[in-house]
Amino acid sequence: MEEPRKYKIEEEMNKLNLKNYKAASRVIPKHLKIAFNTFHNYRKLPVNGKADIPYATVRLLEGVFGMKAGELANYPIELKSLDTLIREEACRQEEDQK
Repeated sequence: MEEPRKYKIEEEMNKLNLKNYKAASRVIPKHLKIAFNTFHNYRKLPVNGKADIPYATVRLLEGVFGMKAGELANYPIELKSLDTLIREEACRQEEDQK
C-alpha cells in the first residue's frame, strides 16, 4: 500500500476533469515559479518524510485550490500558544531540578 502523502495536492488534482488536470499541471508550476518536476515531487511527499514545501508555496497552493490556511496539510498540526510553550518549559526545568 502506498504511504500517505503530506499534502492533499494529488487529491485536489484528481478532482479535476482531464482537460483541467492537464492545464493545471502546466499552469500551477508556472504560477508558483517552480519546475514541473518540483511540482510533481511536491505532490508525492510522504507524510513521514523530511522534505517539505516552503510555507509561502503551501499558502499559494491553498489559494489555487480554494482552501483556507492549513487545509492543504494531510496530517494534524499541533498548535500551541506561546504562553503554553513557556509554561511547559518552566515545568520541564522544575522537573530537571528535582
